Amino acid sequence: MTIKSAVCAFALLAAGQGQAQEVDCAVAETQQDMNLCAQSDWQDADVALNASYAKAMILMKNIDADLASDDQGAALNLRRAQRSWIDYRDAACAAEAYMMHGGSAEPLLLFGCMARLTSARAADLEQLSQTY
Repeated sequence: MTIKSAVCAFALLAAGQGQAQEVDCAVAETQQDMNLCAQSDWQDADVALNASYAKAMILMKNIDADLASDDQGAALNLRRAQRSWIDYRDAACAAEAYMMHGGSAEPLLLFGCMARLTSARAADLEQLSQTY
């Protein structure tokens, strides 16, 4: 199962189980609640990643704008790097989640890993965007 399939399957499962009630992640005790909190952490990290990526892309486009057209490539390389990083993150987290493959804690490991790596990448991109 690919990472995207696992994420979609878990999201559908959670939605189908009456996700109308709020989960207090500070005191989550059930596996389902812990999984939902880990998913929420990853989604929050993804929002931060997208904001940091946008800022870094503005910088790269500004760098390209100051270069001759045959020297440009900052924005293109950032886009390529980000796409490759997403593939890396998804595969690394899918591998990490295999420690609980098929178990109820698999989503916890998957989303925990995705949140951790996504937060780190967002911090890297934030630092890059503040370089100049």
